Amino acid sequence: MFVIIGVIVVFGAIIGGYLMEKGNLHVLFQPAELVIIGGAAFGSMLIMVPQKLLFKIFKSIPSVLGGSKYSKGSYIELLGLLYELFSKIRKEGLLTIEKDIESPKASALFKKYPKILANHHAIDFLCDNMRAFVVGIKPMELEDMMTLELETHHSEAVAVPAVITKVGDSLPGFGIVAAVMGVVITMGYMAEPPEVIGHHVAAALVGTFLGILLCYGLVGPIGTHLEHKANEDAKYLEAIKFALIAFAKEMPPQMAVEFARRALLEDAKPSFKELEDAVRKKK
Repeated sequence: MFVIIGVIVVFGAIIGGYLMEKGNLHVLFQPAELVIIGGAAFGSMLIMVPQKLLFKIFKSIPSVLGGSKYSKGSYIELLGLLYELFSKIRKEGLLTIEKDIESPKASALFKKYPKILANHHAIDFLCDNMRAFVVGIKPMELEDMMTLELETHHSEAVAVPAVITKVGDSLPGFGIVAAVMGVVITMGYMAEPPEVIGHHVAAALVGTFLGILLCYGLVGPIGTHLEHKANEDAKYLEAIKFALIAFAKEMPPQMAVEFARRALLEDAKPSFKELEDAVRKKK
């Protein structure tokens, strides 16, 4: 919702100010300039990235229109699942969770948390590292393993916004290319009346205008938005890491999830009491 509002504000402010100065909107409508800028930017992206990453880019762009996947409620659910998982190990033994982590979609424990089950990155990260814990890896080695996995996952996640940002940065340059080509065309009309020459010069300048506008008003902000989403995903997985490491170091289940709570950002972090109330419901 806020993304749509932002786009409306950006274009509304620019067009509104232009109309306040008695500008002619027809002059701004230059399809050829858009073809030059948009086509060149798309072509440069095809050159820049491998096919696999290109598909990820197209798949991730619609997610900009959605809100954040992570709220205080989603973190309380995550901490509740971790608490139940750790409590089951404490009460029934380490080997009792093997079936749960081998087939989380068939597990009665995991089925209580359908939203977490839908997050395949989180489930894979949790179950893979729980398997390592079950086979007896030491906490220090487990922490190193999880840190390495998080770094790899995050580097892959930020590749998409990085490419979009680079494409956005190229748009002013392609706008200049479109403007120069417009000037070249204008030179062929030097024998025409001033109003004809003025129209062609204005059309050429629109190329520079569109390149800068699309860079700073649309494509660049989309890249930054996707980067924030990648950071949110990383923080969610990081909470799992801190909880599991704390439990592997023989912390009680409630203290282990408290470690995870401390790693969360303030806007989504449940309070100590909220976590305590959620844990009590699991007992």
